[in-house]
Amino acid sequence: MPKSGVALLLVGLLGSVLGGCMQATLSPTSNASLTPRDRQLLAHPPYARADIPETYRRHIVDYMRKEQPGTILVDSNARYLYYVLPGGKAVRYGVTVGEEALAWSGVATVGRMAEWPDWIPTAEIQARLGPYPKRIAGGPENPLGARAIYLYQGNKDTLYRIHGTNQPEYIGQAISSGCIRMTNEDVIDLVNRVKPGAIVVVLPPGRSA
Repeated sequence: MPKSGVALLLVGLLGSVLGGCMQATLSPTSNASLTPRDRQLLAHPPYARADIPETYRRHIVDYMRKEQPGTILVDSNARYLYYVLPGGKAVRYGVTVGEEALAWSGVATVGRMAEWPDWIPTAEIQARLGPYPKRIAGGPENPLGARAIYLYQGNKDTLYRIHGTNQPEYIGQAISSGCIRMTNEDVIDLVNRVKPGAIVVVLPPGRSA
């Protein structure tokens, strides 16, 4: 076989091996999980519809780590959130993460979840980004979006959330005040899967899944 043919064969074999390491299947967005209120509020959102890069759209992927099914893992470096499934698989979502100085990492549990939650800006947020009203009612203009997952350590609210967003154009970036943002459609999908008390692992900067 000519040298060029050998080289092409080796490249093909290497591609097959690497492809076997991580299988990713795009998971089509479905409206089946939306409530009538979701459909109403998301029909004409007061923000531009973002063209999310394919890598940050919802995928079913191989998952080689040891977390148990039902666990949420956030890879801040890669801007991915994984919901662990049985059988070595996970749902992978693209997310917006906190700016480096504001990023939170650690292990928490799902303390509670809410649909179209009100937003109560913390004193730190008011001082740094405000002024905001003391409470902003839930809705498509609300920064928490369609759902919020409240992260607790023990019985204490960490004040960090996994939530929807009214700025989907920033998915895949690190610009938030520490919380994990998802598209509204993705956070609805996640909340429909996750159980109260589930473990949430947020990897620190410099570590990747």
